[in-house]
Amino acid sequence: MNKEEFLKNLSAEDADDLLKALQAKKQQDKVNKREAYESLRKDFMDDVRIAVLQLRDEVVKFKETMDKNSGAFRDVMAEYGQLRHDDQQGFTLIEGDFKLSVKFNKVKQFDERADMAAQKLIDYLSAYIEKSDKGTEDPIYQLAMSLLERNRQGKLDYKSISKLYELEDKFDDEYKNIMDLFRESNVVQSTVTNYYFWQMDEKHVWHKIEPSFCRI
Repeated sequence: MNKEEFLKNLSAEDADDLLKALQAKKQQDKVNKREAYESLRKDFMDDVRIAVLQLRDEVVKFKETMDKNSGAFRDVMAEYGQLRHDDQQGFTLIEGDFKLSVKFNKVKQFDERADMAAQKLIDYLSAYIEKSDKGTEDPIYQLAMSLLERNRQGKLDYKSISKLYELEDKFDDEYKNIMDLFRESNVVQSTVTNYYFWQMDEKHVWHKIEPSFCRI
């Protein structure tokens, strides 16, 4: 008996039961595929999370070691008269085909008034979205909030806050007053230590080593 004859000979009740069974199987197959996908996604994300956290911890330890050891070696260089002047902080060393440069850069940061400005801006934006038809989906709101994100040290990013100034024409005078408070708070500078690494190839050309995931 072929399929057409089988279906033709089915009673209405049997056909209804068969349809329900097929629909149930289709639904179960869909559930099984979703569960399999979600399981694979979880395993993948767990592996990535573990790996990236381990890598982050290793990089943090490496940075701490570099800060400690480069500072100590700089003192040795000063003791042996290897610095051009007493207050020199940065230096470059070459050993064989490897070169290390330690550089100190001044970076712009904010004082305590920036925290006040940030809270004022959050309150301002909260009131702004209440009047916006798009609510929290408003792109201007999302952009402004993203620029208020802090780094791992809990500090506001100077470049991000500078981009907030560019939005002044999108808002009213109250927003401009908040931006003025950010500008007034930008009076503190701190020193950041950066490390640069190079390796020489067989043609005696220096190539920068980039210990950055995004640059590999």
